[in-house]
Amino acid sequence: MAKVDPVNGRGVADLKEIVQLVEDDLVRVEVLFQEHLRSDVGLVGEIGRYILEGGGKRIRPALLLLACRLCGYRGERAVVLASVVEFIHTATLLHDDIIDEATVRRGRRSVNSRWGNDITVLLGDFLYTKSMSMALSQDNLRILRLLSDVTLRMIEGELLEIEGDGDLKIDEEGHLDIIRRKTGDLFSACVRIGAMLGEVGEERELALARYGLNLGICFQMVDDILDFTADEKVLGKPVANDLREGKLTLPVIYLLRRAGPLAAEMVTTVLADRGFGRVPWEELVSLARKHGAIDEARSQAEGYAAAARRDLAVFEGSAYRDALEMLPDFILARDH
Repeated sequence: MAKVDPVNGRGVADLKEIVQLVEDDLVRVEVLFQEHLRSDVGLVGEIGRYILEGGGKRIRPALLLLACRLCGYRGERAVVLASVVEFIHTATLLHDDIIDEATVRRGRRSVNSRWGNDITVLLGDFLYTKSMSMALSQDNLRILRLLSDVTLRMIEGELLEIEGDGDLKIDEEGHLDIIRRKTGDLFSACVRIGAMLGEVGEERELALARYGLNLGICFQMVDDILDFTADEKVLGKPVANDLREGKLTLPVIYLLRRAGPLAAEMVTTVLADRGFGRVPWEELVSLARKHGAIDEARSQAEGYAAAARRDLAVFEGSAYRDALEMLPDFILARDH
């Protein structure tokens, strides 16, 4: 066990251990991803290489591949569709970085800070279009419709988040709707595709879809917490970005509810300044810890992780189910 959960002290497998069952296919996904980043336009290839060199967890392709194996599917479509979901995810990151005016991604300059917003938005469009072209080549209308719907919901989630920037009235339900759309639905689609390809029937398909949704929500909640508490060097990007950009995530929503006018005054000042000149970040984190806001956010993430594990109960025991059951603990224990 490579990690220990900081809350319960249990050993947790790292991602490499969890996905080793599909490691060969993940290598093929990486090769296919690289091949489809080629273009007659040299700039596409140049930026594509830069993105690939930046790495990434590749959780979404791994999820799709593990779900395929769990459902008994071993065909070539798994690798192609795993590449498709990574294209969609990468396109989303590019557009998010433009909206957030991010300068760092995975410890390096973000694409938009290096090549500019105009080029980056067009590359994101290129990746979205490429993903749909690859999905269309698989001649499966249900899967194509699922991926199209998910992509639309992700864009809607981004619009809802922008619309709610700086709104102290946003509540847990509203934030949850945003993270379902922006993160949970793509996780859900990844594992649902495995069930579709494996033709395991409606009950198991819906169970896997719920598993993916719960896992994705847990993943984003942990992201919210890490933005609030992580070490910047470990995280690979500046901490406190969310609030600086006007986004009220779960720890802040709970802080406002628990600490009342004092928290509202501090958060309002940060939002007005778009920074922490008058309200030091450490004071806000200290107040959140004092009032249990971070613990409450963590508890919510743990609840979604537990629900994800329960969703797998309809499947017989196997190494693939074991791997999927380990992912929630990995997500809860991650530090970046």
